[in-house]
Amino acid sequence: MLQEALSQAGYPERILVACSGGPDSLALAAVAAYFARRGHVDGHPVAVGGVVVDHQLQPGSADVAASTAETLTELGLSPVHIRTVDVASSGAGPEAAARDARHAALEAAATEWGADAILLGHTLDDQAEQVLLGLARGSGTRSLAGMRPVRGRLLRPFLGLRRGDTEEICRAEELEPWHDPSNADPAFARSRTRVEVMPLLEEKLGPGVAESLARTAAILQLDADYLEDVANNTYAALAERTGPDVSLPEAALNELAPAIRFRVIAKAAAEVGGQQPSYQRLLAAEALLRRQGSAGPVELPGGVSVYRLSLAQLLAGERDGEQSGAAGVPREGARCGKLVFRLRKPIRK
Repeated sequence: MLQEALSQAGYPERILVACSGGPDSLALAAVAAYFARRGHVDGHPVAVGGVVVDHQLQPGSADVAASTAETLTELGLSPVHIRTVDVASSGAGPEAAARDARHAALEAAATEWGADAILLGHTLDDQAEQVLLGLARGSGTRSLAGMRPVRGRLLRPFLGLRRGDTEEICRAEELEPWHDPSNADPAFARSRTRVEVMPLLEEKLGPGVAESLARTAAILQLDADYLEDVANNTYAALAERTGPDVSLPEAALNELAPAIRFRVIAKAAAEVGGQQPSYQRLLAAEALLRRQGSAGPVELPGGVSVYRLSLAQLLAGERDGEQSGAAGVPREGARCGKLVFRLRKPIRK
């Protein structure tokens, strides 16, 4: 699996293994160490380093990080670095905040060493849990597509491997993994899914539930990629920019399939500085297209306001511009209304 992942990534010469000391990432480090000792993958030279991120969220985390770094060095990975991060509070929750801090540390370590790839030890079980959590939240295609095997420099070669397989690798290599107590903490939704929900589904629905959920993610990744490509091309063709504002012509938006229309609206919000809107907020913004006259604003996450300018208001604006001799007025009059996206200025205290 690792050999195939590195092949598809173009045989990066320097790779970093992200290792927490748990069985999944430790097994991945052991497999990567095999190629480190050989010095090549399919004849292509390779150097393998390791990075351990200490989130400082549990007592003794520094000792765990130091022990893991020592194990990676003994396996033959070089260099091996420990990155200590401060996990800032986030409205998205502690798990998301820890993930953001971890990924930032991994990317920084890769940049400093000149690594072309960062290996993550997520397994098929992690993928199944991700899809199940997305279903519970009522998420869309992008979320249900789960984790990608490749995302930028991040590679996940073990997404087809079960968690029990990584534990067996550790036993075969005589490695003693660290078991994160938070993985069994019912305070976290992912932990409850792992310890309680998935075993119950396997018991009631029969074996193979995890594989089915992971297969669903793989199928939806293809759909999500296609929809994203269409939405990107459509947005590039429709978006009009006036200073910091972005506008979209309502006639063209109304002609789009809903799946593309919602994505185009979300992209406009992102371009002016907003965050990914929820489905409910997207519905509210899209509903402006069915209003008469000027309407709005609808507030989107990240301080973005979206409102509809009617055809009459646009034409009136053009007439005012012509009378005042303003530059930049379109030669042809507007043919339809627009949705306008604007980032609100922060209120100064």
